[in-house]
Formats: sequence, structure tokens, C-alpha cells
Amino acid sequence: MEATTDTYSPFTGQCACGDIQYTCREAPLAQFNCHCRQCQTASGGAFVTVALVHENALSITKGSVKYYRSQGDTGRWTDRGFCINCGTPMFAKGEVGPGYISIKPGTMHDPSWFAPTIDTWASTAPNWLCQNADLPKADKTPNVLKKR
Repeated sequence: MEATTDTYSPFTGQCACGDIQYTCREAPLAQFNCHCRQCQTASGGAFVTVALVHENALSITKGSVKYYRSQGDTGRWTDRGFCINCGTPMFAKGEVGPGYISIKPGTMHDPSWFAPTIDTWASTAPNWLCQNADLPKADKTPNVLKKR
């Protein structure tokens, strides 16, 4: 299912403690799972799921996000945003996609409409992870915006 601006925007969310709250004024341009090692480490899990939007569509309505910069397998940087009080991972933006930011759908007040459309870096997913067989798999992160 492809999100449309009329159906899924604006949407809102917050960290676990509520110190950081946000509003996004557009529907995600892409929705995917990333299984790269950096995303695994940053999430503390098997992968990161993201909703990619234009950075200028996101407004922090309460609090202040702390960012940590890491370098990926390709040598490019990613800034990962989190709540300094409760540690909730919330956002990521990077050198690869200037002007875009990813939102972690677990922080959305209503994530029921969210549906990833691809698994990226699928070959580095842990062998114990049961991936959704219906989703296409990519060995890297393809240009998920090329159809737009």
C-alpha cells in the first residue's frame, strides 16, 4: 500500500517519556526496513524500520533532539536522533540523502497505517530473523525515491 498525503498526513509522535514530540506535514515518501550493521547497532535489534520524509516537513513541537553521528559501511555519515532523557531512537538523517529525514514508526501516535515496502541490506540480516517473504530484498539501499 502506498501512502498518500491526504490519507496519512499530518501525523504526530513522541518519545517514550514524552519529552520530545513532533508533527510531520507529509506522508512518507518511502517506508522500509534496513538490516545494515549500523542500523542493527543503533536500534539494539535486528533492523531499523523507517518512514522517509522531507526534513522540512518535520517539526519538533516539544523538546530537543540529541544527534549522534556514525559512519556507515560506505564511509558516509548518518546522524541518529534520540531523546536524551529516555533514549528513544526517533530520527536519522545522513550524507546519502540531504534534505530527507527518517522517522522511526514506533514513535508515531498511530502507526497502524505504516507498511514497509522493501528490506534493504537484507543479506546482513541475522540468520535467526524471520523476514517478510512478501517484501522485495536488496543487498544495499536502492534509490527508494526513483519512482517519484
